[in-house]
Amino acid sequence: MRVVDFLPREHCVASLRGQGKEDILRELVETLTRSGAVKDGPGALKALMDRESLGSTGIGDGVAIPHAKLAGAETLMAAFGRSVAGVDYHAVDDKPVTWVFLLIAPEGATGQHLRALARISRMFKSEEFRRTLEGASNAEELYAMLQKEDAALP
Repeated sequence: MRVVDFLPREHCVASLRGQGKEDILRELVETLTRSGAVKDGPGALKALMDRESLGSTGIGDGVAIPHAKLAGAETLMAAFGRSVAGVDYHAVDDKPVTWVFLLIAPEGATGQHLRALARISRMFKSEEFRRTLEGASNAEELYAMLQKEDAALP
């Protein structure tokens, strides 16, 4: 499974405007809703916030991987965005989050969901990759960098 299998280019946002965790999640859910990938935007946001209430998905080093299972979701889907200013996400290292990789899975797709989370985590563990992403000036460049890193992973 490759990240590009569930993250199309139109789900990348080069400059998230939100000032807080819920704002950022709402913005990425709206990206999924506009494309038709998510039918129930409020339900998706609620599922993500419910998951966040269990513990922050801010994994450190400026990265958050919010994720949830959603009734009615037909397939694994994702949105990716950058907050240039960084946002207080209550990450495990208490540092602002720049990179937000949102993942939504169908309710019965536990294995697929976990494999996707593992792959995303592996990608963003690389400090060199995160630094490379900082040089992107638009969503197309962000996506191209994600594609390249995705292809390089085993």
